[in-house]
Amino acid sequence: MDRPYRVQSLLGRSSWSAEALCAHIRNCALEALGDPDGVLVVDETRFLTKGEHSAAVARQYSGTAGRIENCQIGVFASYASRWGHALIDRRLHLPKTWAHDPDRRAKAHVPQDIAFATKPAIACEMVERLLDEETSCAFVLADAVYGSDSKFRRMVERRQQQYVLAVRSTHCLHFVEEWHFVQTDPATLIDELPAEQWQALSAGEGAKGPRLYNWARVPLNHKADAGFTGWLLARRSLRDPEAISYYFAYARTNTTLPELAAAAGLRWTIEECFLRAKDDLGLDHCEARSWHGWHRHMSLVMAAAAFLTRLSADQRRMAFSKPNKTSPQHTTAVEWSRGCNTH
Repeated sequence: MDRPYRVQSLLGRSSWSAEALCAHIRNCALEALGDPDGVLVVDETRFLTKGEHSAAVARQYSGTAGRIENCQIGVFASYASRWGHALIDRRLHLPKTWAHDPDRRAKAHVPQDIAFATKPAIACEMVERLLDEETSCAFVLADAVYGSDSKFRRMVERRQQQYVLAVRSTHCLHFVEEWHFVQTDPATLIDELPAEQWQALSAGEGAKGPRLYNWARVPLNHKADAGFTGWLLARRSLRDPEAISYYFAYARTNTTLPELAAAAGLRWTIEECFLRAKDDLGLDHCEARSWHGWHRHMSLVMAAAAFLTRLSADQRRMAFSKPNKTSPQHTTAVEWSRGCNTH
């Protein structure tokens, strides 16, 4: 067929629930990957689109590209553990220009109960639902779009959930110190640290071995639940001391700096989920223009990715469960000659 009629029919005209499928995918993925040390990761990705008729398409800033493009933007959640990583939730971001345009909404079948929400607000709802479902999670991870949002951070803190969230170097910090009101930013606070405060630590394994950086942290003077502490965490390149990334960390007071560094290093897993899903499974090749068509396409691709992830996780478990094979015991020439001499 010269046109993708059957795919469009499956995505747009057939009757089935993308939300029910997504919930099933989530259950299957968490069953395969669930681990007390697992992490939830939130991020967005763009879908370049020509024209203006696809649901929620607009000229908008894309963090993926770092510029304004004509695209759709989806907010996703993924789960990562030692067994693997997979996308487990998704939501199309509806720009204001769409939210207040009844004609465009009707043509793209945008549900009436969907209102404009910022990407951090979408992520907040997503993470809260996952925590309500008692997802096994040691940390919540996200980039600066979400780490800079105080409502997102406060929601996670209220759940007594640990997080490591990236933040911009210029983010405004306010606190009281010795009865004085202090205003500063992450770059200034970290710049004041003495050299001995930095430690060379791994942020996880990379293609060429451990990804080593210098790490440091400073306790933040803000209200925390009993047994928890907030920190400003910094990661500095070993090759370029001027290249520093900053994070807000909220964790149990006895959490060590190496543990925070290891958690921060897992945020890349959602980037790999996007890369594999787009390159191998067609995440960015949606053949439908409607709101529900977009969510159905994403759910089907996530289902395929979750299936592959489960196969990989099963193989990892089998490898971990096998006892190490020892080399057969070899008789040395001396032992052999001694045995011969006894006869």
